[in-house]
Amino acid sequence: MHSQTNEQALEAAIEKALTGTCLEDIKQQGQSVDAVNEQAALYRTGKGYYIGQPANFNAQFAIDEQFFWDFLETTQKEELEKLQKQSDWKLKILNRYDRMIKKYGVLHLLKKGLQVDDANFTLFYQLPLASSSQQVKQNFEQNRFSETRQLRYSVDNPREEIDLVLFINGIPIVTMELKNHWTGQNARVHGQHQYRNKRDNKQPLLQFARCVVHFAVDTDEAYMTTKLAGKNTFFLPFNKGNKHGKGNPELPAGATGHRTNYLWDEVFTRESLANIIQHFVRLDGKKKDPLQTKTLFFPRYHQMDVVRKIVADASKKGVGQTYLIQHSAGSGKSNSITWAAYQLIETYPESLNTPGVTDLEKPLFDSVIVVTDRRLLDKQIRDNIASFSEVKNIIAPAYSSKELRDSLEQGKKIIITTIQKFPFIIDGIADLRDKRFAVVIDEAHSSQSGSAHDNMNRAMGQQIDENDEVDAQDKIVQAMQSRKMRGNASYLAFTATPKPITLEKFGVKDAEGKFKPFHLYSMKQAIEEGFILDVLANYTTLKSYYEIEKSIEENPLFDSTKAQKKLRAYVEQHQQTINTKAEIILDHFIPNIVNQKKLKGKAKAMVVTQSIESAIRYYKALKNILNDKGNPFKIAIAFSGTKTVDGIEYTEAELNGFPEKDTRFKFDEDAYRILVVANKYLTGFDQPKLCAMYVDKKLQGVLAVQALSRLNRAASSLGKKTEDVFVLDFFNSTDDIKKSFDPFYSATSLSEATDVNVLHELKNVLDEVGVYEWGEVEDFNIKFFNKEDAQVLSPIIERAAERFVHELELEDDDKADFKIKAKQFVKIYGQMASIMPYAIANWEKLFWFLKFLIPKLPVRPDDTGGLDELLESVDLSTYGLERVKLNQSIGLDDSETEVDPQNPNPRGAHGQGEDEDPLDLIINSFNERWFQGWEATPDDQRVKFISLTKSIQAHPDFQSKVAENRDAQNKDLAFKKILDDVMSKQRKQELDLYRLYAKDEAFYQAFFDTMKRMSSQNL
Repeated sequence: MHSQTNEQALEAAIEKALTGTCLEDIKQQGQSVDAVNEQAALYRTGKGYYIGQPANFNAQFAIDEQFFWDFLETTQKEELEKLQKQSDWKLKILNRYDRMIKKYGVLHLLKKGLQVDDANFTLFYQLPLASSSQQVKQNFEQNRFSETRQLRYSVDNPREEIDLVLFINGIPIVTMELKNHWTGQNARVHGQHQYRNKRDNKQPLLQFARCVVHFAVDTDEAYMTTKLAGKNTFFLPFNKGNKHGKGNPELPAGATGHRTNYLWDEVFTRESLANIIQHFVRLDGKKKDPLQTKTLFFPRYHQMDVVRKIVADASKKGVGQTYLIQHSAGSGKSNSITWAAYQLIETYPESLNTPGVTDLEKPLFDSVIVVTDRRLLDKQIRDNIASFSEVKNIIAPAYSSKELRDSLEQGKKIIITTIQKFPFIIDGIADLRDKRFAVVIDEAHSSQSGSAHDNMNRAMGQQIDENDEVDAQDKIVQAMQSRKMRGNASYLAFTATPKPITLEKFGVKDAEGKFKPFHLYSMKQAIEEGFILDVLANYTTLKSYYEIEKSIEENPLFDSTKAQKKLRAYVEQHQQTINTKAEIILDHFIPNIVNQKKLKGKAKAMVVTQSIESAIRYYKALKNILNDKGNPFKIAIAFSGTKTVDGIEYTEAELNGFPEKDTRFKFDEDAYRILVVANKYLTGFDQPKLCAMYVDKKLQGVLAVQALSRLNRAASSLGKKTEDVFVLDFFNSTDDIKKSFDPFYSATSLSEATDVNVLHELKNVLDEVGVYEWGEVEDFNIKFFNKEDAQVLSPIIERAAERFVHELELEDDDKADFKIKAKQFVKIYGQMASIMPYAIANWEKLFWFLKFLIPKLPVRPDDTGGLDELLESVDLSTYGLERVKLNQSIGLDDSETEVDPQNPNPRGAHGQGEDEDPLDLIINSFNERWFQGWEATPDDQRVKFISLTKSIQAHPDFQSKVAENRDAQNKDLAFKKILDDVMSKQRKQELDLYRLYAKDEAFYQAFFDTMKRMSSQNL
C-alpha cells in the first residue's frame, strides 16, 4: 500500500503528535476512543492531549460537552451541586456561558471564570509560575486539553466540517484548516480561501472572540487570523522564516516530519498554549466598546519566540546580560516590547546557581524600565501594558524626573519613560544597588551611544556616597565603573538597524569573535511576508548636470577637492535649481499620484532636502507653483528652531500657520499632501499614507534606511501596495542606496570588536603636541571629581587653550589635526568605556579633560579656506536633469552582511597635500565630470595603461616591496600603496579615470588586478 499524502494524513500526523495515537490506529487495533483517553489520563502520551469525538460537540454553544462537564464535575463538584437541584441546570450554565462569551469573549472567561447564581466556576487552571504552590501545579494538570478532527461546527448545515479543533476543558481555542502540497493545495491560497468563502462565520464557533485563533496550515507554511470576516479576513503568517526570508526552514538531515512540525511540537503543547493565553493574547479596546469593534492580538511566531528566548536566557543566566533584538519595521515591535516587559517581571531564576540569586521565591527583576525615544510609542506601550495587565498599580509613567525617581524607589514593576527624560535625573536617583532591573530600550541606535546612555548606566550603577572620604583616584575609578553596564541590570535593545557600536555593546559574541543579534526578524522577511513594502522596488535617480561659466578674467588658485564640493553645494541650493526640481516634483506627483487617486485619493509625499535653508526654498517654490495651479492641495514644512534665509527669519509655525506640535496631525488630514523636511521626521515618523518621496539629500548608512523606510508602512485599508511606492532621487545613486540597505536586509553581524588600542595611539599623538601637560590633566580631574567650582577649573583649560592658539605656533593644519584627533578620542572612548573589560585610568582622565578643552580650540578664523571667493567668481549658467534609472528595482543581497568596527586608524587633517589648480582647470574638470562621459578608444586605453604601468615600476618602493616580496598579503598591500601614489599624481591628467578609480569599487578591483598583472611583465 502506498503512502498517504492527503489532508487526512496531515490530520493524523498532528493528532498522533498531540495524543500519542490517531483514529486510524485506534480503529485498526479495535479499541474505543474513550478507552484510549483513559489510558492517556494515566500515562500522558504524546503532548498530553485527549482525542475528542465530533458527536460530543454542541454546535449551538460551541462547546465539547464531554470534556466541559467532565472538567467541572472532577474539579469543582461543590460549585456544581449548588445548581444541580434545578432540573435544567446544564442548560442554565450553557446559556449563561453563551451570554457572557458573546459580551466579553472567550479570553475573559478563561481568565475570570464564570459566575452562575451563587456558583463560581474556574474554566481554566493557569500555568504555574516557578514560585507557585504545589496545589497550583496540581490544578494545571487537571485541565483537559483535547483535539477533535472533522468537527461539524454548523447549526444550519450539519455537513460542514472544520479539519481540526483544539480545546481546553471543552472550550475551543484553535481551529485549523489543513492542506497538503502533494494534493496540489496550500494554506496560503486554498486554506485561506476556505475560511474566507466556504466557512460560515455567523456560526457560534467562528464568531469573533469565541475562539482565540484560526489557522490555515499545510506541510510547509502556517497562517493565522483572530477574526473571520468573510472576504475581508486578514491572515498573518505564522512562520519561522527561511534563510532570513518568508516560509519555514528545511528540516535537519535525517529528521522526519514537515516544515510546520513546530506548530504541534512547540506551539500547541499544553504548557505553550497556556502560556500564550495567559501572557500573549490580548483583547484591545475600551471596556464600553462592543466586542465586535475590538481587536484580538495573537503573537506572530517571531514575537512569541523572542520573548520566550529572552525569558529563558535571563532565568538561566541571571541579571547583567545584554540582548540585541534586530527586528525590522513591520515586526510588531511595540507588542514584542509589551510582552517582554510584562513577562520579565514574572521571570524567576532557574536555580540557585543562577548568578546573583539567593532566593528562588523572588522574581529575577524588581522592576522593568521601558525606555523609548519616541513620545507616541511611549504612550502606545504604556497603554498596551496597562490593558494587558490583570494587576493594577504596577505601571508607572514617568512624565518628569521626579516621577521616574519616585517610581524606582517605590518598586513599581513596570516604568515607562523616554530617552530624553532619563539623563536629567541620573544624579538624583537614590542608591539602588539592592535592586535588579531589566531595561528595555526601543530603537537602540544613536541615542543609546555615548553620554546619554552612559547616564542610564550610571543610574543603574553604584552611586557615590558624598559622606565617604574617597580620594580622587578612587572617584575616577568609580565613575569609570558606573559607566559600565552594571551587574544589577540587564539591557534589551530593540532596533531594525544596528550600528557597529550597537552590535558590540549589546550583541552576542560567537566563537569566531563576531558580534550578532540575540534574535532576528529581518527586513527581507518583513517585506516577503507583506508587513512592510519594498521601498526600493520603484526607484528613479536623476543625475544633475551643471555648466559653470567663468565670470571673471582673473584665474586665482583654489583647492580642487574643496572647490568641487563647494561648487556643487552652490548650484544645488541655488533658487533656480530648486525651482526646476520643484516643477519636476509636482509634474510627477499631481498626474501620477493625485490624479490617479492613489490610496483612494489620500496618498501623500515627502520632500527630503539638504538643509533647513533648502527646505524653506523648496517650500516657497512648491507653494508658488501650486498657487499658479489654483492650490489643488496644501503642503507643510517641518524644521526645528528659526532660520534666516535672504535676510528673513522663518519658523515652522509661521510658515505653516499652525503650532509646531500640530504638524504631524495636520499632515494626516486629507487636505495636506506634501511635507517638506530637512532632518525632522526622517526617523520615528509613521504615516502609512506616504507613498512618494522626493530626495534631494545625501543619504547613506542607517539614515538612508530609516529615511526611506518612512514609505514602507502598509496601509491595508487603503489598498497600499509595493507598486504604489515611488522614490525620485536627485542626489544618490542606486549603488549608494544598495550599499546602505544591504547590511540590514537579511542578517547583520559585526566582524570583530573595535580595536581599543587606537586610543593608545591617539593619546600618544595628542600628548606629543604639547597643548597640555599631564600634571594639568591630573589637576583638572582631582578638582572636577571633588566638584569644585567652575571658576577653579576654567584657568586649567584656558592655559592649554592659550598654548594651542599662541605659544606653540602651530600651523592651521596642525591645529585642525589636533582637534580632529581629540574629538576622535572623546567619541571612541565615550562609546567604548561602557563595554571594555578593563579600566585604564589615564584614558578616563584625558576623556574628561578633552571634553572641556575641545570647545575652546579655534582652528582658523576663516575655515572656508577662501572658497567663498570662488562662489563670487562663477555664475550659474545652465541647470538640467537627466533620468538615469527609471522605476528601477534595487536588488539587495540575501546573505548575512558583516559590518566593520570603528576605523582603528586615527585620521587627521593631514592628507596627501592640497594641490591648488587654476580656476579654468577646476571649472573644466567640473563640467567634464557632469556633462561628458569617459570616452576613450581601446588604443587610447592601451597607451594610458602602459604609461601608468611604467610609472608604477619606476616607483622607488616597487622593486623591494613588490617585485622581490614573497609574502602575497604584504605584496598586495605594498602594491596598493604604490598604485594609490601613482594615481594620485596622475589625477589631474586622468581626472575621469581617477574618478572611477576612487569611487567605483568594481572598477577599482578590476583596474587593480590589471595593473598588478601588467607590472609583473617587462614592457
